[in-house]
Amino acid sequence: MMSDVEEQQEFTRPGSGNKVKPMDAHLNNAKDNDNEVSNTGIGCCGYILWALSLLMIICTFPFSLCLCIKVVQEYERAVIFRLGRLVSGGAKGPGLFFIIPCMDSYTKVDLRTVSFDVPPQEVLTRDSVTVAVDAVVYYRVKNATMSITNVEDANRSTRLLAATTLRNVLGTKNLSEILSDRENISHLMQTSLDEATDPWGVKVERVEVKDVRLPVQLQRAMAAEAEASREARAKVIAAEGEQKASRSLKEAADIMIQSPAALQLRYLQTLNTISAEKNSTIIFPLPIDMLSVFMKK
Repeated sequence: MMSDVEEQQEFTRPGSGNKVKPMDAHLNNAKDNDNEVSNTGIGCCGYILWALSLLMIICTFPFSLCLCIKVVQEYERAVIFRLGRLVSGGAKGPGLFFIIPCMDSYTKVDLRTVSFDVPPQEVLTRDSVTVAVDAVVYYRVKNATMSITNVEDANRSTRLLAATTLRNVLGTKNLSEILSDRENISHLMQTSLDEATDPWGVKVERVEVKDVRLPVQLQRAMAAEAEASREARAKVIAAEGEQKASRSLKEAADIMIQSPAALQLRYLQTLNTISAEKNSTIIFPLPIDMLSVFMKK
């Protein structure tokens, strides 16, 4: 049997004595091709157009400055392409920069934070409940060059990816988690979006879940469940109050049994309370002992 070292064929790069593995050689060749493309000039025709453009600029000076000098704001950057190739040096700005007419084209990129609403998404949760959820996303362009060269429309792509990520994340959560754990869901969405949009030069700063809309029938069922739970707690509290009141009454009765005059004083206190409310009904308390004689007969 061949060893692992023998199975991986090695070869020598032309012009050097170092042995390179096939995978490393593939990566190195790709880098060399990129360097060759970037180091390649604009070509003979390009230099001819460049010379003609400079001649036209000189001949029409100073009117040509209106076409050659451009301005970008503090929050903007300009990505310049010369004959279809990205100009070295990265994005230009803020302030003034110079372009060559008929050769250069540029695109302005706004670096300010942008916010947008994710349309309501119909999501089936892990416990098979259909809910409609919408969110708001805050993002900004951190690399103007990558946002132009690596993706056709960074703004539109970020919006579509946010809607898809919202459905994917909520599909792994239960309804109770969606309603009570929005902060962790927002953080998970932000992390996923930030990793996916990093090659586009986009930085997702914040994601917030705005609203969770439940079906009407489910809302009624949850309301009935909550109402039943509240009624059960109310009955328990009322029963505990009655129990405490009965204990207090028992203690008061035990005290009054020891002193019969205390019961008469309680009667007088009750009469005082009734008379304070200006009632026309007058109650005359009778001792229970007087009635006991008639009850025996």
